[in-house]
Amino acid sequence: MRPDLRTQQRNFLLEITRAITAQLDLSEVLRRVLHASLVMLAGRVGVIALSDKQDSRYYVRAYSGVASAIVPQLNIKLQELMAPVDEGALSREFLDSKLREMADAIDTRLVQSIAIPLVFANHPLGLLIVFRSYQTAITPDDVNALQSFADQAAIAVNNAQLYGQIYSERQRLEAIFNSSGDGVLILNADLTIEQANRAFERITGWSRDDLIGLPKSEVIDWTNLESDDIEAALRAGWAQSSPDESGLDALYVEGDAVRRDGAALSIGITYAPLRAEDGSLESIIANVRDITDRRRAQAMQSVFISTVHHELRTPIAIIKGYASTLRRDDVEWDSALIRDKMAIIEDEADRLTNLVEDLLTASKIQATREFKLSLADVDLRAVATRAAGRLDEPASHRIELSFPDDFPLIQGDEARLRQVIDNLLTNALKYSPPGKLVTVGGRFSERSVTVFVRDEGAGIPRHETDKVFERFYRIDDNLTRHTQGTGLGLYLAKAIVEAHGGDISVKSQVGSGSTFYFTLPRDLPG
Repeated sequence: MRPDLRTQQRNFLLEITRAITAQLDLSEVLRRVLHASLVMLAGRVGVIALSDKQDSRYYVRAYSGVASAIVPQLNIKLQELMAPVDEGALSREFLDSKLREMADAIDTRLVQSIAIPLVFANHPLGLLIVFRSYQTAITPDDVNALQSFADQAAIAVNNAQLYGQIYSERQRLEAIFNSSGDGVLILNADLTIEQANRAFERITGWSRDDLIGLPKSEVIDWTNLESDDIEAALRAGWAQSSPDESGLDALYVEGDAVRRDGAALSIGITYAPLRAEDGSLESIIANVRDITDRRRAQAMQSVFISTVHHELRTPIAIIKGYASTLRRDDVEWDSALIRDKMAIIEDEADRLTNLVEDLLTASKIQATREFKLSLADVDLRAVATRAAGRLDEPASHRIELSFPDDFPLIQGDEARLRQVIDNLLTNALKYSPPGKLVTVGGRFSERSVTVFVRDEGAGIPRHETDKVFERFYRIDDNLTRHTQGTGLGLYLAKAIVEAHGGDISVKSQVGSGSTFYFTLPRDLPG
């Protein structure tokens, strides 16, 4: 071999070595390897095929001197070429014939091909193929030089592939990290914040740029904590303890905290230790969940259970009291008094029945999210008139009807719609001071009808108008605290109206009363 050729080969080997240390981009590494091999072997066309990790087949990943339209054909030839490798029956004749086919597919002027396997740690990575337009002998020195070249190229390709895998995995984990609905904090062993995701910003109001490096205690500002936080757990040796039989050693705490803007919130945090190989604590992953709504719902449910208990006890106590009184043998009751007492018992029994029906209906809505409606023509003006007649108490409130004479019939479930009007009218009477006017009226258009119930009560704060239709929700003020109710009436009204394809809303101003509206289509589809 001529000295200048050896020098040239050595220079290219150095270039590949530099590619290993300086380049981790696979495309760039392949480009450099291909360029060096073509110059080194005086080739005209070069192809690098790599093994795919999914199906273990070889596909062209870099090429020079080849039209891109021919690449699919080369891939087919590659599958035929490499198939015997898996079977251990690759012969020199078979290799030469398939390389000849590949050369002819590229350019019929190519007369010689050199195939160099790229192998790292006895694991085949790919194949480097150089085609030349002239025929010449390949000496043992050439083979040794080529093998050294191929070994260095394989190292470069392997490093680039590993880096690509690591980069892809990092991108995947970062996407999971930032798209999580829960806040995630990565804490150092000293509980300073190393990283936070977008959900944590949203939950706490802290910008990630501001909280990196801060102590966790400065960012998570507890106002009420139901158990010891991570600081106490670390002092107690939590990080040094072994996982239990289930493999879990996570620590869960929850309580009330303050957002950066001063707003209150409730959060639950699950801490999980990340240990080094020697078992020492390396970092702590904190999963932060906003449980404000859950705790509010729990509080509402507790109030609801207490309220229902009271609501059930009241009519039961009245029924029992009057029944016991009427059963007394030592008193003679006249028929008029008996009728009055029996009427009270009947009213309380109806009240009890309605309460139970509300509870069952709410439970069914929650379980199935649907209503079965018994549809027929409904005269809402007549329904409202009857409701007003049942509930009108001249000594307490005044109820006024305001419907046009030609108010139309609609398709609907009369029993359910009566329940809506009863609930709205009962609420208006319940939350209005004595002597105030309550108006029930309606209007209509070509496609819909609207019924409203207006009162002159205390009104509803603006920030609570959307919440009044939630299950168990009751406005927290002096009036509601002294008024009976389960917080189910408006929830059921909303469900019934929406089952009819309508909508319900409220307009209110504190101190000026409220008006509840529900609008229904005149003809239900289907």
